[in-house]
Amino acid sequence: YNRAGTALLEVVSEPEMRSGAEAAEYAAELQRVVRFMGVGDGNMAEGSLRCDVNVSVRRAGEQELGTKVEVKNMNSFSAMQRAVDFEFERQVGLIEEGKAREIVQETRLWDEDRRCTITMRKKEGAADYRYFPEPDLPPLVLDEAAVEAARGALPEVPREKRARFRDLGLPAADVLVLADDLETANFFDAAVAAGAQPKAAANWIMGDITGYLKNGGLTLGDAALSPQGLAEMVGLIEEGTISGKIGKEILPELLEHGGSPRELVESKGLVQISDPDAIKAVIRAVMEANPKQLEQYRGGKQKLQGFFVG
Repeated sequence: YNRAGTALLEVVSEPEMRSGAEAAEYAAELQRVVRFMGVGDGNMAEGSLRCDVNVSVRRAGEQELGTKVEVKNMNSFSAMQRAVDFEFERQVGLIEEGKAREIVQETRLWDEDRRCTITMRKKEGAADYRYFPEPDLPPLVLDEAAVEAARGALPEVPREKRARFRDLGLPAADVLVLADDLETANFFDAAVAAGAQPKAAANWIMGDITGYLKNGGLTLGDAALSPQGLAEMVGLIEEGTISGKIGKEILPELLEHGGSPRELVESKGLVQISDPDAIKAVIRAVMEANPKQLEQYRGGKQKLQGFFVG
């Protein structure tokens, strides 16, 4: 806990990452886990999630890693990637120049404006880290039963959610977008549970709905359209009651005011006629009501096609 009584959690990884991109994705996945589990908002810009990196290099074929350098002051995943890549190049450059001794155990800061790391403080050894037992933190031993009980109580984590979305037949690109944000994932799940076809629901969420909300600086939580409403609209399109074009036309009103898509379509007279016999009857009635124009069209005046189509 910090001085304000807020619980803090530190996660230390093994030295298994080989690039800035890999380190940044590791941190991004950790952020997703934190958010999906409801532990916190994981906002790096506000300090809810902070990431430091340790960078060390070794020549190809060697087993022993070189001197470890810690880098701090990164407030985004992209900054983390740039910091790791820069520090890697810095250390490799010193080694290739025969200056390996200049790589010392120290803490460096990432300067985002200059896109480089700078020395903050040097540490000669373990004594400078002040390693000692904390008298106020007694050892905590958890038996396997307690660990399994805690694991069983966990909500679905991002990795599991992505696997489940893939099993629905969604392409990888859709899966990554839908499972990247808990609010989006929950909205999608609810729409599918209400009867929407997974791919159709995904297309609407990632396309027109996201586009409209972004233009207004809104999120799905701000939208009046419910997942059930989206499922109803998808159903109307699939059954031929409305076209996809009409769906796009009514979407803004649904996002702003909610309600039933079916009722909205009926109130606006937007129901699409799909019965061939009914369409033929309408065509016949239009031609009978406009015999002069019909005769001119049959005589070669092709521009009248627009008149009949309306």
